[in-house]
Amino acid sequence: MQNSPQAFVIGDPISHSLSPRLHQFWLKKYNIVGNYKAINISNNELPSFFQRLQAGEFIGGNVTIPHKENIFSLCDEISQEAKEIGAINTLVLKDNKILGSNSDWVGFLENLDREALNWDKNAEQKQAIILGAGGAARAITYALIRRKFSHIHILNRTKDRAADLSKTMSLYASETVKITSHSLNEFNVLASKIDLVVNTSSIGMNGTKFENIALDKLPKSAIITDIVYTPLHTLLLSDTKNIGLKTVDGLGMLLFQAVFGFEKWFGVKPEVDNDLRNYLLSVLGEKPC
Repeated sequence: MQNSPQAFVIGDPISHSLSPRLHQFWLKKYNIVGNYKAINISNNELPSFFQRLQAGEFIGGNVTIPHKENIFSLCDEISQEAKEIGAINTLVLKDNKILGSNSDWVGFLENLDREALNWDKNAEQKQAIILGAGGAARAITYALIRRKFSHIHILNRTKDRAADLSKTMSLYASETVKITSHSLNEFNVLASKIDLVVNTSSIGMNGTKFENIALDKLPKSAIITDIVYTPLHTLLLSDTKNIGLKTVDGLGMLLFQAVFGFEKWFGVKPEVDNDLRNYLLSVLGEKPC
């Protein structure tokens, strides 16, 4: 085993990941001797990489696209939250066992708790739209179930995929939480009764935007958040801000989801503060807050 604890993030591709900068910032801040690096691992290489983890080469790490859903069989134990979400983003080696869990949903909630005070007040009377029906949508739907939103509308270009997600996540919702599926072109019909809009899709990256979505049909009290953070200000958020609605960018979700793993690997619960955020904004080429 290496002298200093080694952690990682694996994905394919992985060179774009901000996670090494984030964790190295914390390692330096708390004077911890250790390392965190990005490793490009293809699907075929996963079994041999997990053997390296099992052997003690690493203390754990993060998992990102496209591996979050296909590593279940390689873990010795899986948290209940990860099972229900159907995705793993954090691995911890403990007692020679690989433990898989999911902190994406916690990161999403804590980001909103920080940036949009009381966003979930009277949640049992509130409705949300989730744009997209991929792996990230599962974590966000799970988070809103936990906060007891009354109605979660999943909108996707392919309605069948939204329907599959709605059916699956309804298994974990109480009778007071309703989850329904819709096509994207139903946004304007639903908008007037929506309190929260969450984009979980990749639309917003590379200058892409949603077409024919009438943001001005949303109530003036609505909050719009995007889990995309490159760019920080997606066209969805920019258009929303231009009509005077509250927006929350996706960088905070990345920061807060990382707290869980760092504490498990290095024994210190790190703080998400303005110094960290401003550092990563500079890495992204954005102005500090």
